[in-house]
Amino acid sequence: MFRTFILLAGLTALFVGIGYMLGGSGGATIAFLIAAGMNLFAWWGSDGVVLRMHNAQPVTPAEAPQLYRMVEGLAARAGLPMPALYVIHEDQPNAFATGRSPERAAVAVNTGLLDLMNEQEVAGVIAHELAHIKHRDTLIMAVTATLAGAIGFLTQFGMMAHGRGDQRGGPGLIGGLLLMILGPLAAALVQMAISRAREYEADAEGARICGDPAWLASSLAKLEQGKIGRVNQTAEANPASAHMFIINPLSGLRLDRLFSTHPPTEERIARLMAMAGRPMAPPLPAPRRGASPWAAPGKRNPWA
Repeated sequence: MFRTFILLAGLTALFVGIGYMLGGSGGATIAFLIAAGMNLFAWWGSDGVVLRMHNAQPVTPAEAPQLYRMVEGLAARAGLPMPALYVIHEDQPNAFATGRSPERAAVAVNTGLLDLMNEQEVAGVIAHELAHIKHRDTLIMAVTATLAGAIGFLTQFGMMAHGRGDQRGGPGLIGGLLLMILGPLAAALVQMAISRAREYEADAEGARICGDPAWLASSLAKLEQGKIGRVNQTAEANPASAHMFIINPLSGLRLDRLFSTHPPTEERIARLMAMAGRPMAPPLPAPRRGASPWAAPGKRNPWA
């Protein structure tokens, strides 16, 4: 937690420093006030913003009774209240958790994940997300996403303003170019430092919650394979939220692979199987498309 506090402080300082480069001491003061306001906003309402950003739809027990019961049971095993449950209509399999506290938490899964995985693998994914809620990572990740997105916007503004920067003490052309390149790069490095360690911790705790590390290991293998050829357009348009997902939702079209906020999936699987004390078992067969086990009895997959 102390390390995370230092990293978040560094992200805030970066935001203030960019404000200073754009507008001197006055710009730094304004940037500091904006950063403080954004941290407060991220604490209070970022969960709703992220869910709306990814077009997440709430799920009721009547719509998906088996899925709802699974989440409820895993939350009880983790000592957590039942989080709000959402489904995102997206072919790329993935999931994330958000919320400022366990009492205000939400878990969102993509339709691609529900179509691809069996019950044990879905349980592994849900357990991982509940581990993030239990460790209160969701608040930290929301604040990080908010500040990283703000830094990207601020550096773009600095580049647009470079033409009049020489007359007003701004960054000028060279400074504007450096801001455009180095600002988001530094923010990505801080995001990466925060997120990678927390993914390993959530994997370990998630394995304990679901009861078998192999379940989560198998789901991670399917998630990595399932994202091939499937571009998550919403995540691509909002890359600052990528670190919230269980695996990186970005396609690597830019520098996403070089500065990924997630550790290598192969390493995560290896650590989980070391916990299990046996080699990785082959993934179990996926359920047939259109015949989801998560829908109410007698109904086709409502998420297809």
